[in-house]
Amino acid sequence: MAEPTKHNINIKIADLTPIPLQITLDNEKTYRDAEALVNGLWLKWMQTFKDQCTSKEVMARVAFQFARLYVESRNANVKVEEFLTSFEKELDELVINITADPK
Repeated sequence: MAEPTKHNINIKIADLTPIPLQITLDNEKTYRDAEALVNGLWLKWMQTFKDQCTSKEVMARVAFQFARLYVESRNANVKVEEFLTSFEKELDELVINITADPK
């Protein structure tokens, strides 16, 4: 199977030098959405902390916020996976009991 064709894009984050990336066309929306989320929060917090923090300090806050959200999401996914595993086991037992009971 052929590897998807890649193309070059530049991601502009905050006031930093653009980041060149080589991605598949299917992934571009994800990258652009992430770029917009980071920049939106950075701009908001630059205004909020304009007299208190440098751009790099605000970017550190943004990075921490997204990392925290990632960890919360990952933990929630683990809980869902554990629930589904338990539910599947219970469902299997019910199906086995129903098919084993000749009524």
